[in-house]
Amino acid sequence: MARSKLEMSRRTAARAARRQQLIDATMKCIARKGIGSTTLADVAKEAGLSQGIVNLHFLTKENLLNETLQCLAGEYQAQFESTLAKSGPGAAEKLLALVELDFRPSICDRRKLAVWFAFWGEVQSVPTYRKICDELDKHYDQEMVRLCESLITEARYEDLDPVIVCDALSAMTNGLWLSCLISPKTWDRHKAKEAAMTYLRGVFPEHYKK
Repeated sequence: MARSKLEMSRRTAARAARRQQLIDATMKCIARKGIGSTTLADVAKEAGLSQGIVNLHFLTKENLLNETLQCLAGEYQAQFESTLAKSGPGAAEKLLALVELDFRPSICDRRKLAVWFAFWGEVQSVPTYRKICDELDKHYDQEMVRLCESLITEARYEDLDPVIVCDALSAMTNGLWLSCLISPKTWDRHKAKEAAMTYLRGVFPEHYKK
């Protein structure tokens, strides 16, 4: 019985590792060719496996793409939650840590950004993609708005709408990500983060002083 459970555990781990290998290969293909031009054969070649293995694990390209986006969203969610938990106790420290997170190499990576933008370009026509992205965005927005509300209350900032503040910050981050993707030779990670910090200092001068 013990050996049987051990064998099952090993098989499960091996299956999970193989699926992740295929998802990683899919991201590389999408970053290079886009979603529409990526085929199961491309993924198999990138992973160094047969197309039959891809079919065995995912059956269809649609399933593979859904799980690829889910994996990408899950990775961001995990780092978001970890950063939130490990940052300082105050809302200012937590908001700062979350802004800095978006410019870490593990998040602000050209290959990953290419994949994100590829999926974002399809959300209007693919309900599954929209659902995954909406769930991630909803959680992100709730936490960011909550933190901004705390800062507004603490310093009694007048005429500040936390939703508008967060929407502007998100739009700025997305724009800086796009610059990273399309202008890699001139884009600078530290300058991008400083741009976001300049925005925070302008909105919350009592909390973020240079």
